[in-house]
Amino acid sequence: MNIFKRLFKIGQAEANASIDNMEDPIKMTEQGIRDMKEDLAKSVEAMAQVKAMAIRAKNERDEHDAKAKDYESKAIAILKKAHAGSMDATDADRLAKEALAKKEEAQSHATRAGEDTSKFEGNVAQLQGTIQTIKDNISNWENELKTLKARVKVSDATKNVNKQMAALDSTGTVSMLERMKEKVAQEEALAEAYGDIADTNKSIDDEINAAADTSEEKVDDELAKLKEQLGLGKDNA
Repeated sequence: MNIFKRLFKIGQAEANASIDNMEDPIKMTEQGIRDMKEDLAKSVEAMAQVKAMAIRAKNERDEHDAKAKDYESKAIAILKKAHAGSMDATDADRLAKEALAKKEEAQSHATRAGEDTSKFEGNVAQLQGTIQTIKDNISNWENELKTLKARVKVSDATKNVNKQMAALDSTGTVSMLERMKEKVAQEEALAEAYGDIADTNKSIDDEINAAADTSEEKVDDELAKLKEQLGLGKDNA
């Protein structure tokens, strides 16, 4: 039995975890608000019906109170007629008793209607409290829903950014940049080496050309010839 209980608990926990993964908090909240609004509509309708019953009971109470007063007035009028001699005393007493009985019956109905009125008015007050509670809950849930939607947007944006950053690292971008830096450094070193070789070859050629250059001696000879033609030899000078 214990094994079956453990297996049942494990299966129940897995089922709850699956439900938690499938449930969308925003959709659940929206559905909860819709359900509460339906409850609110039903409560308002029930309150209207009970309030109508309270109004009807109050009207009935007032009506029976008026009847009781009317029967009492009629009994008084009958007794006055008998006292004045315009009506037989025996008939007057009988009719006055009937009027007073009607008065008591009307008062009994008025009392019952008054009790119903108080009961219905109490029910209305209770329903009003329930309706106000539902309204407050709906308002709170709607505010929570706004906050939840904002948090979802922020979390989704953060998740996407982090996912992109993680994807960049996972594709080896950093290592690729390091390899690129190494390759560039190698190319720069190779270019510098070729430059040194070129400078070395140029220096040797310059030394050879300088050693074989006779242009200055030619200029000196031309100058000596020109001075000789002008008679500006060393003796004349």
